[in-house]
Amino acid sequence: MNCKTAFKRNQGTFRSYKTVPKSVHNPKVGSSILLPATKAVRHLADGFFRFRHMFTVYILYSVKFNQIYIGFTSDLPHRFLSHNELATKGHTIKYRPWVIAYTEEYQTKTEAIKRENQLKSANGKKFIRALIKETFGNTTK
Repeated sequence: MNCKTAFKRNQGTFRSYKTVPKSVHNPKVGSSILLPATKAVRHLADGFFRFRHMFTVYILYSVKFNQIYIGFTSDLPHRFLSHNELATKGHTIKYRPWVIAYTEEYQTKTEAIKRENQLKSANGKKFIRALIKETFGNTTK
């Protein structure tokens, strides 16, 4: 069964497991099966829906402790909730509450990781401290 047949048989949606175009192939999973996506953005391409995750690089700031945290995720609201409430261990629980100081979105995970590493460098931390000083008006580090 080709992609067009799968698309027509399912009335234009990929709600059940169907083979999809190679552009949606996930090499980490090793299959061309589209799993149900909950947090995906749909793009219409040549009459077919493709699911793409956006990756967000974020900077959290603890006003109370004057601490920063840099990370990336594909689900920012859930990750932010995890940092502030759900997590029971780790670095971020010591410095609660956190606020989102800055975000950037990327199409691929590789781009997001690259930007996260740039922000964690010395020049990136200078950029972050200047941003926090401008936004929150207090920084001592």
